[in-house]
Amino acid sequence: MSDSMDPVRIGILGMGTVGQGTVRVLARNAEEITRRVGRDLRVVHAAVRNPARLEALDLQARISTDPWAVVRDPEVDVLVEVMGGTGLARELILAAIAAGKHVVTANKALLAEHGNEIFAAAQQQGVMVAFEAAVAGAIPIIKAIREGLAGNRIQWLAGIINGTSNYILTQMFREGWDFQQALTEAQRLGYAEADPGLDVDGGDAAHKITLMASIAFGIPVDFAHCHVEGIRALERDDVVYAAELGYRIKLLGISRRRADGVELRVHPTLIPESHLLANVEGPFNAILVESDAAGQSLYYGRGAGGDPTASAVVADLVDVARTMTADPSNRVPHLAFQPDALSALPLLPMAEVESAYYLRIHAHNRAGVLAQVATMLAEHQISIEALLQKESPEADTVPIVLLLHRCREGDLEQAIRRIEALPVVARPVLRLRVESLAEQ
Repeated sequence: MSDSMDPVRIGILGMGTVGQGTVRVLARNAEEITRRVGRDLRVVHAAVRNPARLEALDLQARISTDPWAVVRDPEVDVLVEVMGGTGLARELILAAIAAGKHVVTANKALLAEHGNEIFAAAQQQGVMVAFEAAVAGAIPIIKAIREGLAGNRIQWLAGIINGTSNYILTQMFREGWDFQQALTEAQRLGYAEADPGLDVDGGDAAHKITLMASIAFGIPVDFAHCHVEGIRALERDDVVYAAELGYRIKLLGISRRRADGVELRVHPTLIPESHLLANVEGPFNAILVESDAAGQSLYYGRGAGGDPTASAVVADLVDVARTMTADPSNRVPHLAFQPDALSALPLLPMAEVESAYYLRIHAHNRAGVLAQVATMLAEHQISIEALLQKESPEADTVPIVLLLHRCREGDLEQAIRRIEALPVVARPVLRLRVESLAEQ
Protein backbone atom coordinates (compact mmCIF):
# COMPACT_ATOMS: atom_id res chain seq x y z
CA MET A 1 0.00 0.00 0.00
CA SER A 2 1.11 3.54 -0.70
CA ASP A 3 2.26 6.05 1.93
CA SER A 4 -0.51 8.11 3.54
CA MET A 5 0.49 11.25 1.55
CA ASP A 6 0.98 9.53 -1.82
CA PRO A 7 -1.89 9.50 -4.32
CA VAL A 8 -4.54 6.83 -3.84
CA ARG A 9 -4.06 4.67 -6.92
CA ILE A 10 -7.26 3.46 -8.54
CA GLY A 11 -7.94 0.63 -10.96
CA ILE A 12 -11.25 0.59 -12.87
CA LEU A 13 -12.98 -2.47 -14.32
CA GLY A 14 -15.45 -1.41 -17.01
CA MET A 15 -15.37 1.84 -18.94
CA GLY A 16 -18.99 2.23 -19.98
CA THR A 17 -21.09 5.25 -19.01
CA VAL A 18 -20.38 4.91 -15.27
CA GLY A 19 -16.66 4.14 -15.66
CA GLN A 20 -16.16 7.08 -18.02
CA GLY A 21 -18.32 9.28 -15.79
CA THR A 22 -16.09 8.38 -12.83
CA VAL A 23 -12.96 9.41 -14.74
CA ARG A 24 -14.61 12.70 -15.78
CA VAL A 25 -15.80 13.55 -12.24
CA LEU A 26 -12.36 12.72 -10.76
CA ALA A 27 -10.70 14.99 -13.35
CA ARG A 28 -13.23 17.83 -13.21
CA ASN A 29 -13.31 18.01 -9.41
CA ALA A 30 -9.73 16.94 -8.70
CA GLU A 31 -8.89 20.06 -6.68
CA GLU A 32 -12.05 19.83 -4.54
CA ILE A 33 -11.48 16.13 -3.92
CA THR A 34 -7.84 16.62 -2.90
CA ARG A 35 -8.88 19.37 -0.48
CA ARG A 36 -11.37 16.97 1.09
CA VAL A 37 -9.13 13.90 1.26
CA GLY A 38 -5.70 15.42 1.78
CA ARG A 39 -4.23 13.42 -1.11
CA ASP A 40 -4.86 12.91 -4.81
CA LEU A 41 -7.13 10.20 -6.23
CA ARG A 42 -5.48 8.95 -9.41
CA VAL A 43 -6.66 6.37 -11.95
CA VAL A 44 -3.57 4.30 -12.82
CA HIS A 45 -5.05 1.28 -14.64
CA ALA A 46 -8.32 0.61 -16.47
CA ALA A 47 -9.78 -2.48 -18.12
CA VAL A 48 -12.03 -2.06 -21.15
CA ARG A 49 -13.12 -4.52 -23.86
CA ASN A 50 -12.68 -1.93 -26.61
CA PRO A 51 -9.88 0.61 -25.93
CA ALA A 52 -11.15 2.76 -28.82
CA ARG A 53 -14.03 3.81 -26.53
CA LEU A 54 -11.54 5.81 -24.46
CA GLU A 55 -10.17 8.01 -27.25
CA ALA A 56 -12.27 11.00 -26.17
CA LEU A 57 -11.09 10.67 -22.55
CA ASP A 58 -7.80 12.19 -21.55
CA LEU A 59 -6.96 9.17 -19.38
CA GLN A 60 -3.35 9.06 -18.26
CA ALA A 61 -3.41 5.43 -17.19
CA ARG A 62 -2.49 1.94 -18.34
CA ILE A 63 -5.24 0.40 -20.47
CA SER A 64 -5.82 -3.36 -20.53
CA THR A 65 -8.39 -5.53 -22.23
CA ASP A 66 -7.89 -8.15 -19.48
CA PRO A 67 -9.56 -7.21 -16.14
CA TRP A 68 -7.26 -9.62 -14.28
CA ALA A 69 -4.31 -7.38 -15.20
CA VAL A 70 -5.89 -4.58 -13.13
CA VAL A 71 -6.70 -6.85 -10.18
CA ARG A 72 -3.12 -8.21 -10.12
CA ASP A 73 -1.47 -4.81 -10.55
CA PRO A 74 0.53 -4.17 -7.32
CA GLU A 75 0.23 -0.42 -7.89
CA VAL A 76 -3.58 -0.45 -7.56
CA ASP A 77 -4.77 0.40 -4.03
CA VAL A 78 -8.52 0.55 -4.73
CA LEU A 79 -10.46 -1.42 -7.33
CA VAL A 80 -13.58 0.20 -8.86
CA GLU A 81 -15.89 -2.45 -10.36
CA VAL A 82 -18.48 -1.00 -12.76
CA MET A 83 -18.47 -3.79 -15.36
CA GLY A 84 -21.62 -5.53 -14.07
CA GLY A 85 -22.56 -9.20 -14.05
CA THR A 86 -22.36 -11.64 -11.16
CA GLY A 87 -19.93 -14.33 -12.38
CA LEU A 88 -16.59 -12.86 -13.43
CA ALA A 89 -17.18 -9.73 -11.32
CA ARG A 90 -17.48 -11.89 -8.18
CA GLU A 91 -14.19 -13.70 -8.95
CA LEU A 92 -12.37 -10.44 -9.66
CA ILE A 93 -13.62 -8.72 -6.51
CA LEU A 94 -12.80 -11.69 -4.27
CA ALA A 95 -9.30 -11.85 -5.81
CA ALA A 96 -8.80 -8.11 -5.22
CA ILE A 97 -9.91 -8.49 -1.59
CA ALA A 98 -7.54 -11.44 -1.11
CA ALA A 99 -4.74 -9.22 -2.45
CA GLY A 100 -5.55 -6.58 0.17
CA LYS A 101 -7.19 -4.09 -2.16
CA HIS A 102 -10.22 -2.03 -1.18
CA VAL A 103 -13.22 -2.26 -3.52
CA VAL A 104 -15.82 0.24 -4.72
CA THR A 105 -18.68 -1.28 -6.71
CA ALA A 106 -21.92 -0.17 -8.36
CA ASN A 107 -22.98 -3.80 -8.82
CA LYS A 108 -26.27 -4.20 -6.94
CA ALA A 109 -27.01 -7.65 -8.41
CA LEU A 110 -23.64 -9.01 -7.28
CA LEU A 111 -24.02 -7.70 -3.71
CA ALA A 112 -27.67 -8.73 -3.39
CA GLU A 113 -26.80 -12.28 -4.43
CA HIS A 114 -23.24 -12.71 -3.05
CA GLY A 115 -22.88 -9.84 -0.57
CA ASN A 116 -22.58 -12.00 2.55
CA GLU A 117 -19.59 -13.85 1.06
CA ILE A 118 -17.93 -10.67 -0.21
CA PHE A 119 -18.40 -8.68 3.02
CA ALA A 120 -17.09 -11.60 5.12
CA ALA A 121 -13.96 -11.85 2.93
CA ALA A 122 -13.39 -8.09 3.21
CA GLN A 123 -13.84 -8.21 6.98
CA GLN A 124 -11.27 -11.00 7.24
CA GLN A 125 -8.75 -9.09 5.10
CA GLY A 126 -9.35 -5.75 6.84
CA VAL A 127 -10.38 -4.00 3.62
CA MET A 128 -13.48 -2.01 2.66
CA VAL A 129 -16.17 -2.75 0.11
CA ALA A 130 -18.05 0.49 -0.59
CA PHE A 131 -21.31 0.33 -2.57
CA GLU A 132 -23.19 3.63 -2.41
CA ALA A 133 -23.38 3.62 -6.22
CA ALA A 134 -25.21 0.26 -6.20
CA VAL A 135 -28.43 1.83 -4.89
CA ALA A 136 -30.29 4.85 -6.31
CA GLY A 137 -27.52 6.50 -8.31
CA ALA A 138 -26.60 9.92 -6.97
CA ILE A 139 -28.81 9.68 -3.85
CA PRO A 140 -26.60 8.97 -0.80
CA ILE A 141 -29.14 6.59 0.73
CA ILE A 142 -26.63 4.00 1.99
CA LYS A 143 -24.71 6.67 3.92
CA ALA A 144 -27.95 8.20 5.21
CA ILE A 145 -29.25 4.90 6.62
CA ARG A 146 -25.90 3.57 7.80
CA GLU A 147 -24.52 6.76 9.31
CA GLY A 148 -27.02 9.65 9.33
CA LEU A 149 -29.73 7.54 11.01
CA ALA A 150 -27.34 5.42 13.08
CA GLY A 151 -29.00 6.59 16.31
CA ASN A 152 -32.43 5.44 15.17
CA ARG A 153 -34.42 2.25 15.17
CA ILE A 154 -35.65 2.14 11.58
CA GLN A 155 -39.24 0.87 11.24
CA TRP A 156 -39.72 0.77 7.47
CA LEU A 157 -38.52 2.09 4.18
CA ALA A 158 -40.27 2.39 0.83
CA GLY A 159 -38.82 3.63 -2.40
CA ILE A 160 -39.17 4.30 -6.09
CA ILE A 161 -35.79 2.80 -6.95
CA ASN A 162 -36.06 1.93 -10.63
CA GLY A 163 -36.16 4.90 -12.98
CA THR A 164 -37.17 2.90 -16.06
CA SER A 165 -40.37 1.61 -14.46
CA ASN A 166 -41.13 5.00 -12.98
CA TYR A 167 -40.77 6.66 -16.39
CA ILE A 168 -43.14 4.07 -17.93
CA LEU A 169 -45.77 4.54 -15.19
CA THR A 170 -45.44 8.33 -15.45
CA GLN A 171 -46.12 8.19 -19.20
CA MET A 172 -49.05 5.82 -18.73
CA PHE A 173 -50.54 8.38 -16.32
CA ARG A 174 -49.58 11.63 -18.06
CA GLU A 175 -50.02 10.63 -21.72
CA GLY A 176 -52.60 7.85 -21.42
CA TRP A 177 -50.20 5.39 -23.09
CA ASP A 178 -50.37 1.64 -22.61
CA PHE A 179 -47.41 -0.28 -21.15
CA GLN A 180 -45.85 -1.28 -24.48
CA GLN A 181 -46.01 2.23 -25.92
CA ALA A 182 -44.36 3.70 -22.82
CA LEU A 183 -41.69 0.97 -22.82
CA THR A 184 -40.84 1.61 -26.48
CA GLU A 185 -40.38 5.33 -25.76
CA ALA A 186 -38.22 4.53 -22.69
CA GLN A 187 -35.99 2.38 -24.91
CA ARG A 188 -35.75 5.14 -27.53
CA LEU A 189 -34.66 7.64 -24.85
CA GLY A 190 -32.10 5.23 -23.40
CA TYR A 191 -33.93 4.79 -20.08
CA ALA A 192 -34.63 1.10 -20.84
CA GLU A 193 -32.34 -1.60 -22.18
CA ALA A 194 -33.13 -3.60 -25.33
CA ASP A 195 -34.00 -6.40 -22.86
CA PRO A 196 -35.88 -4.45 -20.17
CA GLY A 197 -36.74 -7.46 -18.01
CA LEU A 198 -34.58 -6.60 -15.00
CA ASP A 199 -36.25 -3.18 -14.77
CA VAL A 200 -39.91 -3.80 -15.64
CA ASP A 201 -40.13 -7.20 -13.92
CA GLY A 202 -38.85 -5.76 -10.62
CA GLY A 203 -35.48 -7.53 -10.29
CA ASP A 204 -33.39 -4.36 -10.26
CA ALA A 205 -35.55 -2.79 -7.53
CA ALA A 206 -35.41 -6.07 -5.58
CA HIS A 207 -31.59 -6.05 -5.60
CA LYS A 208 -31.63 -2.51 -4.20
CA ILE A 209 -34.29 -3.00 -1.50
CA THR A 210 -32.49 -6.18 -0.37
CA LEU A 211 -29.32 -4.16 0.28
CA MET A 212 -31.22 -1.33 1.98
CA ALA A 213 -33.11 -3.75 4.24
CA SER A 214 -29.83 -5.30 5.36
CA ILE A 215 -28.34 -2.00 6.47
CA ALA A 216 -31.64 -0.73 7.91
CA PHE A 217 -32.35 -3.77 10.08
CA GLY A 218 -28.98 -5.44 10.52
CA ILE A 219 -29.93 -8.66 8.75
CA PRO A 220 -27.86 -10.73 6.30
CA VAL A 221 -28.40 -10.04 2.60
CA ASP A 222 -31.14 -12.40 1.40
CA PHE A 223 -32.24 -11.63 -2.15
CA ALA A 224 -33.62 -15.15 -2.68
CA HIS A 225 -36.51 -14.46 -0.28
CA CYS A 226 -37.50 -11.04 -1.63
CA HIS A 227 -41.00 -11.07 -3.16
CA VAL A 228 -40.85 -9.59 -6.67
CA GLU A 229 -43.60 -8.45 -9.04
CA GLY A 230 -43.16 -6.16 -12.04
CA ILE A 231 -45.44 -3.83 -13.99
CA ARG A 232 -46.13 -5.77 -17.21
CA ALA A 233 -49.63 -6.83 -16.07
CA LEU A 234 -50.76 -3.22 -15.59
CA GLU A 235 -53.16 -1.80 -18.14
CA ARG A 236 -53.78 1.84 -18.99
CA ASP A 237 -57.22 1.41 -17.38
CA ASP A 238 -55.64 0.54 -14.03
CA VAL A 239 -53.80 3.87 -13.99
CA VAL A 240 -57.11 5.63 -14.80
CA TYR A 241 -59.12 3.71 -12.19
CA ALA A 242 -56.47 4.34 -9.52
CA ALA A 243 -56.64 8.08 -10.31
CA GLU A 244 -60.45 8.04 -10.01
CA LEU A 245 -60.02 6.53 -6.54
CA GLY A 246 -57.43 9.19 -5.57
CA TYR A 247 -54.27 7.13 -6.06
CA ARG A 248 -51.20 6.86 -8.27
CA ILE A 249 -49.51 3.56 -9.13
CA LYS A 250 -45.77 3.28 -8.47
CA LEU A 251 -43.37 0.33 -8.48
CA LEU A 252 -42.17 0.33 -4.87
CA GLY A 253 -39.51 -1.55 -2.98
CA ILE A 254 -40.78 -1.94 0.59
CA SER A 255 -39.18 -3.38 3.70
CA ARG A 256 -40.81 -3.26 7.11
CA ARG A 257 -39.67 -4.52 10.50
CA ARG A 258 -42.30 -6.41 12.46
CA ALA A 259 -42.18 -8.24 15.78
CA ASP A 260 -42.11 -11.61 14.00
CA GLY A 261 -39.72 -10.75 11.15
CA VAL A 262 -39.09 -8.48 8.18
CA GLU A 263 -41.20 -7.85 5.09
CA LEU A 264 -39.14 -7.58 1.89
CA ARG A 265 -41.11 -6.96 -1.29
CA VAL A 266 -41.22 -5.22 -4.68
CA HIS A 267 -44.51 -4.69 -6.49
CA PRO A 268 -46.71 -2.06 -8.15
CA THR A 269 -48.45 -0.15 -5.37
CA LEU A 270 -51.30 2.36 -5.10
CA ILE A 271 -50.28 5.37 -2.99
CA PRO A 272 -52.41 8.46 -2.23
CA GLU A 273 -52.08 11.06 -5.01
CA SER A 274 -51.23 13.75 -2.44
CA HIS A 275 -48.22 11.81 -1.12
CA LEU A 276 -44.74 13.09 -1.97
CA LEU A 277 -43.75 9.76 -3.54
CA ALA A 278 -46.81 9.85 -5.81
CA ASN A 279 -45.36 12.97 -7.41
CA VAL A 280 -41.90 11.57 -8.17
CA GLU A 281 -41.95 11.39 -11.95
CA GLY A 282 -39.94 10.20 -14.91
CA PRO A 283 -36.54 8.57 -14.30
CA PHE A 284 -36.14 10.03 -10.79
CA ASN A 285 -35.81 7.94 -7.63
CA ALA A 286 -36.99 8.63 -4.08
CA ILE A 287 -36.76 6.67 -0.83
CA LEU A 288 -38.85 7.31 2.27
CA VAL A 289 -37.45 6.11 5.60
CA GLU A 290 -39.42 5.99 8.85
CA SER A 291 -37.40 5.80 12.06
CA ASP A 292 -38.26 6.33 15.71
CA ALA A 293 -36.32 9.52 16.50
CA ALA A 294 -36.11 11.19 13.09
CA GLY A 295 -39.65 10.35 11.97
CA GLN A 296 -39.97 10.31 8.19
CA SER A 297 -37.12 11.44 5.94
CA LEU A 298 -37.20 11.53 2.14
CA TYR A 299 -34.23 11.13 -0.22
CA TYR A 300 -34.76 12.21 -3.84
CA GLY A 301 -32.62 12.54 -6.93
CA ARG A 302 -31.34 10.99 -10.13
CA GLY A 303 -31.26 7.23 -9.75
CA ALA A 304 -29.19 6.26 -12.78
CA GLY A 305 -26.96 7.57 -15.54
CA GLY A 306 -23.23 8.09 -15.99
CA ASP A 307 -22.54 11.21 -13.93
CA PRO A 308 -25.13 10.65 -11.15
CA THR A 309 -23.81 7.12 -10.50
CA ALA A 310 -20.22 8.35 -10.88
CA SER A 311 -21.01 10.90 -8.16
CA ALA A 312 -21.65 8.01 -5.76
CA VAL A 313 -18.57 6.05 -6.95
CA VAL A 314 -16.34 9.06 -6.29
CA ALA A 315 -17.96 9.66 -2.88
CA ASP A 316 -17.09 6.05 -2.02
CA LEU A 317 -13.52 6.59 -3.23
CA VAL A 318 -13.27 9.63 -0.97
CA ASP A 319 -14.56 7.59 2.00
CA VAL A 320 -12.11 4.78 1.30
CA ALA A 321 -9.19 7.18 0.87
CA ARG A 322 -9.99 8.92 4.18
CA THR A 323 -10.08 5.68 6.17
CA MET A 324 -7.51 3.48 4.39
CA THR A 325 -5.00 4.01 7.18
CA ALA A 326 -7.56 3.68 10.01
CA ASP A 327 -7.79 0.61 12.21
CA PRO A 328 -10.39 -1.62 10.45
CA SER A 329 -12.34 -1.91 13.71
CA ASN A 330 -12.94 1.87 13.64
CA ARG A 331 -14.56 1.88 10.19
CA VAL A 332 -18.29 1.94 9.50
CA PRO A 333 -19.38 -1.73 9.14
CA HIS A 334 -20.43 -2.79 5.61
CA LEU A 335 -23.99 -3.56 6.69
CA ALA A 336 -24.14 -0.80 9.35
CA PHE A 337 -24.12 -3.25 12.29
CA GLN A 338 -21.05 -5.06 13.62
CA PRO A 339 -20.65 -8.33 11.66
CA ASP A 340 -21.08 -10.49 14.78
CA ALA A 341 -24.26 -8.56 15.70
CA LEU A 342 -26.30 -9.22 12.54
CA SER A 343 -29.73 -10.57 13.44
CA ALA A 344 -31.29 -13.59 11.80
CA LEU A 345 -34.77 -12.05 11.74
CA PRO A 346 -36.78 -14.16 9.29
CA LEU A 347 -38.09 -12.70 6.06
CA LEU A 348 -41.85 -13.09 6.18
CA PRO A 349 -43.81 -14.83 3.41
CA MET A 350 -46.29 -12.68 1.49
CA ALA A 351 -49.20 -14.63 2.97
CA GLU A 352 -48.36 -12.95 6.31
CA VAL A 353 -48.27 -9.40 4.91
CA GLU A 354 -51.17 -7.09 5.75
CA SER A 355 -52.19 -4.39 3.31
CA ALA A 356 -55.16 -2.72 1.71
CA TYR A 357 -55.84 -3.89 -1.85
CA TYR A 358 -57.06 -2.91 -5.30
CA LEU A 359 -58.79 -5.65 -7.33
CA ARG A 360 -59.72 -5.51 -11.01
CA ILE A 361 -62.21 -8.25 -11.91
CA HIS A 362 -63.43 -8.77 -15.48
CA ALA A 363 -66.86 -10.40 -15.32
CA HIS A 364 -69.56 -11.21 -17.84
CA ASN A 365 -72.30 -8.61 -17.87
CA ARG A 366 -74.80 -10.48 -15.68
CA ALA A 367 -76.95 -9.47 -12.72
CA GLY A 368 -75.76 -10.42 -9.25
CA VAL A 369 -72.04 -10.73 -9.97
CA LEU A 370 -71.03 -8.05 -7.48
CA ALA A 371 -73.14 -9.66 -4.76
CA GLN A 372 -71.37 -13.00 -5.31
CA VAL A 373 -67.94 -11.36 -5.13
CA ALA A 374 -68.84 -9.36 -1.99
CA THR A 375 -70.14 -12.51 -0.30
CA MET A 376 -66.93 -14.45 -1.00
CA LEU A 377 -64.79 -11.61 0.35
CA ALA A 378 -66.97 -11.32 3.47
CA GLU A 379 -66.57 -15.05 4.13
CA HIS A 380 -62.82 -14.36 4.48
CA GLN A 381 -63.44 -11.31 6.75
CA ILE A 382 -62.51 -8.88 3.96
CA SER A 383 -64.54 -5.68 3.59
CA ILE A 384 -64.92 -3.35 0.61
CA GLU A 385 -63.97 0.32 1.03
CA ALA A 386 -64.80 1.63 -2.47
CA LEU A 387 -66.22 0.37 -5.75
CA LEU A 388 -66.03 1.35 -9.41
CA GLN A 389 -68.31 -0.56 -11.79
CA LYS A 390 -67.90 0.42 -15.40
CA GLU A 391 -71.13 -0.10 -17.33
CA SER A 392 -70.57 -1.22 -20.91
CA PRO A 393 -73.76 -2.50 -22.56
CA GLU A 394 -71.92 -3.36 -25.81
CA ALA A 395 -69.16 -5.42 -24.23
CA ASP A 396 -69.63 -8.95 -23.03
CA THR A 397 -67.42 -8.34 -20.00
CA VAL A 398 -67.21 -5.35 -17.67
CA PRO A 399 -64.48 -4.44 -15.21
CA ILE A 400 -65.38 -4.31 -11.52
CA VAL A 401 -62.79 -2.38 -9.50
CA LEU A 402 -62.73 -2.80 -5.73
CA LEU A 403 -60.71 -1.06 -3.06
CA LEU A 404 -60.46 -3.32 0.00
CA HIS A 405 -59.75 -2.50 3.63
CA ARG A 406 -56.57 -3.89 5.22
CA CYS A 407 -56.49 -7.64 5.39
CA ARG A 408 -54.04 -10.50 5.51
CA GLU A 409 -52.75 -11.45 2.07
CA GLY A 410 -53.15 -15.17 2.68
CA ASP A 411 -56.89 -14.66 3.32
CA LEU A 412 -57.28 -12.52 0.19
CA GLU A 413 -55.43 -15.11 -1.88
CA GLN A 414 -58.00 -17.75 -0.92
CA ALA A 415 -60.88 -15.40 -1.77
CA ILE A 416 -59.37 -14.54 -5.17
CA ARG A 417 -59.03 -18.23 -6.07
CA ARG A 418 -62.73 -18.68 -5.35
CA ILE A 419 -63.71 -15.54 -7.29
CA GLU A 420 -61.67 -16.66 -10.32
CA ALA A 421 -63.48 -20.01 -10.25
CA LEU A 422 -66.87 -18.30 -10.75
CA PRO A 423 -68.26 -19.02 -14.26
CA VAL A 424 -69.03 -15.32 -14.74
CA VAL A 425 -65.43 -14.22 -14.17
CA ALA A 426 -63.72 -14.05 -17.54
CA ARG A 427 -60.04 -13.33 -16.71
CA PRO A 428 -57.58 -13.71 -13.86
CA VAL A 429 -58.11 -11.10 -11.15
CA LEU A 430 -55.51 -8.31 -10.99
CA ARG A 431 -54.53 -7.63 -7.37
CA LEU A 432 -52.44 -4.60 -6.37
CA ARG A 433 -51.45 -3.54 -2.86
CA VAL A 434 -52.36 -0.15 -1.42
CA GLU A 435 -50.02 1.64 1.01
CA SER A 436 -50.75 4.94 2.80
CA LEU A 437 -47.07 5.46 3.78
CA ALA A 438 -48.29 7.63 6.63
CA GLU A 439 -46.23 8.31 9.75
CA GLN A 440 -47.16 5.77 12.39
